[in-house]
Amino acid sequence: MLKDLSHDLRVTPARDERTRQEFVSSLRKHVLADMAASMRANYEQRVLPAFERAHGRAPADGDEVHDAMQDQRYFRFYSSIRYNAQEMVFRSVIPMVDRNLEDLNDRVRARPGKAVLNPALKVPSNVTNIDVHLTPGSYHTEYQPDDVAAGAIYDHSINVFAFNQMGRDIDDIGHSFANYVRLAYPDFRPRSILDAGCTVGHNTLPWAKSFPDAEVTGIDVSASLVRYAAARAASFGLPVRFMQMNATNLDFPDESFDVVFSSMFLHELPLKDIRAYFRQAYRVLKPGGLFLNMELPPNNRMQAYDRFYLDWDSYYNKEPWYKPFRDQDLPTLCAAAGFAPGRFVEAVVPRYTYTPEAEFKANIERGARFGSRTGRLGEEIEWYAFGAWK
Repeated sequence: MLKDLSHDLRVTPARDERTRQEFVSSLRKHVLADMAASMRANYEQRVLPAFERAHGRAPADGDEVHDAMQDQRYFRFYSSIRYNAQEMVFRSVIPMVDRNLEDLNDRVRARPGKAVLNPALKVPSNVTNIDVHLTPGSYHTEYQPDDVAAGAIYDHSINVFAFNQMGRDIDDIGHSFANYVRLAYPDFRPRSILDAGCTVGHNTLPWAKSFPDAEVTGIDVSASLVRYAAARAASFGLPVRFMQMNATNLDFPDESFDVVFSSMFLHELPLKDIRAYFRQAYRVLKPGGLFLNMELPPNNRMQAYDRFYLDWDSYYNKEPWYKPFRDQDLPTLCAAAGFAPGRFVEAVVPRYTYTPEAEFKANIERGARFGSRTGRLGEEIEWYAFGAWK
């Protein structure tokens, strides 16, 4: 059963809405767990042996696995169900948000939090030209003055999308890496933290909880997301500042932050924008500061089938820059932005809010280990992050 969000901007679904959301969430879990396991078994038992007979070797990469799988009936069935389940997530949430939108907008006006908007900011084409993740209107569309529809839809749809696997308030990624930093580098005491591409601040607020003496800022290009994020933070009693800003052109002085963080952000950017953001992150980091990005693991660290599986979104889920990012050599990306090659860091960690802290810390001490659970949403998912010290 889905857990309701715990903050003051949550919308309580009507009975039929809740039933629909429960069904869609269960369907997504079935697709990503049971159907995905059956598809892998089909590959190992049929597709892989046939490929090896034809080529005298196993597939070299995810592209070859994808080519071999495209004619498989089960892969087509899996992809059709997964695509439709993604659309159903939004169909199950949007009517509920629409029904409550005026009330939501009033709630945000009454308790706006620390929101800094920039009406002159041009929302980039990688957001405006694509319904990212099949989200109708993407993440920027506004329907009335001071609108928070995009923020509310994102918040409540992720709750359905993740089938209770991303934390009580969809914030486990933030908790996992804020506490990774706290435990892995106990002498590091960040006083200023930036979360780039923060959407509604799911993974921003855990930094304020883990480092209560730090000033925490989240930025996003969408005014709706910024409004919603600031009010959401205020409902938790956290003085986090949210600003409408493009991460490729940060409006902060040099050496402003001890940590520059992002989560599930880079794969939404064209490579030119990733490179621009990395240069900006290097510029605004203080000497000795940490650049850290939670993302899907890079293809060069994964087995061929896992590369194929994780790249599905790039082909079928309106995420065209997903695979080009995952094909990059990440130390090289960091070095090109100015980070010293020997300062590169990466981590693979279990979910902090589901794992005893002693076990979480022991996992950190074992170092980054990549496997079929890395980056795959489910009950045993492991999160991946990389970056560098300045």
